[in-house]
Amino acid sequence: MGIQDIIEGKKQWRAHTARVKALPPDYQIVYKEMQKYLFKVGPVDLFEGALLSEIVDFFEEGVAAGKGVVELIGTDVAAFCDDLIKDSRTYADVYQESLTKDSGAAEK
Repeated sequence: MGIQDIIEGKKQWRAHTARVKALPPDYQIVYKEMQKYLFKVGPVDLFEGALLSEIVDFFEEGVAAGKGVVELIGTDVAAFCDDLIKDSRTYADVYQESLTKDSGAAEK
């Protein structure tokens, strides 16, 4: 990764955070909770993919339609996030695989 890639990545992240800040306060709160959850348990390729941007797109559409954030995702943020990443390889999967490998190596 070169310096240009780092600079471009920072520009994209700043543009992304500006979009989040333009959302109504209730949407911002829920987005930040989703972001925390996804950073903790989310897909391994979270930063390579467009999941966070797609969430902001979804939220912007909800705002434009005059819907509240709870109306869009429900009351359980974690369940909504889990549904978004259900087919993705997560850090929990990686951890589970490492435990399985370690226990398999210990048995030999």
